[in-house]
Amino acid sequence: MTRARKPKLAVWKFASCDGCQLSLLDCEDELLAIAGEVEIANFLEASRAVVKGPYDLSLVEGSITTPHDAKRIQQVRRASKTLVTIGACATAGGIQALRNFKDVQEFVSVVYAQPKYIDSLAKSTPIADHVFVDFELRGCPISKQQLLEVLSAFLYGRKPNTPASSVCLECKRRGTTCVMVAQGTACLGPVTQAGCGALCPAYNRGCYGCFGPMETPNTVSLAAWWQTELDASDLDLLRALRTFNAYAGPFRKESEAHDRKQ
Repeated sequence: MTRARKPKLAVWKFASCDGCQLSLLDCEDELLAIAGEVEIANFLEASRAVVKGPYDLSLVEGSITTPHDAKRIQQVRRASKTLVTIGACATAGGIQALRNFKDVQEFVSVVYAQPKYIDSLAKSTPIADHVFVDFELRGCPISKQQLLEVLSAFLYGRKPNTPASSVCLECKRRGTTCVMVAQGTACLGPVTQAGCGALCPAYNRGCYGCFGPMETPNTVSLAAWWQTELDASDLDLLRALRTFNAYAGPFRKESEAHDRKQ
């Protein structure tokens, strides 16, 4: 009897720190089970062995920052039946998207001795700005449990079950007292997508928005609360919103509103 072919899995890196790829390697025992169900055909973080495509599933980390990136992601998309972006860089442009609010050529001229050799796009943009993406997995870095859920969903032909609610719900589930209400600590939890298990509030720190904006976030209301109840300035809000997911739509729009007031 002919043995069924294992689906080919490929993992790709663009402009990023590799942290989300390491989340896959950090699966440890679970990774052995995954390796038994798929053929890891292209994963340079783990092995130099490369199997030619097409690939049944591609996990893409990193943002598009150079003309070469823009061409290469088109090649990856053509070679992939299903493409999933992983992490803040791939889904929102990442920390490097902070350059989108300034003149990147000015940065290049100041930092590099020979700016003419630097071939960079004016903006760092998410993968979805360039090709069709089947599913986005948020986080900086991504949640190991959510990654396993995405891989399991792919293998069984169903839609991944990841939360669209806010970090506040995770705080309630683990019995964490609201740091913003009880301690007056600035927190992005009310507008940030769940996925981290409310890690920072559990250690009496406000949420930093690592998983990007939740579904239909009310950033205007949160900003107003920060300013009236926490005496936050426009600069405070600008700094809070411009981190890992600065170029994500709702965060970008709200930060630009406060930037104009500076």
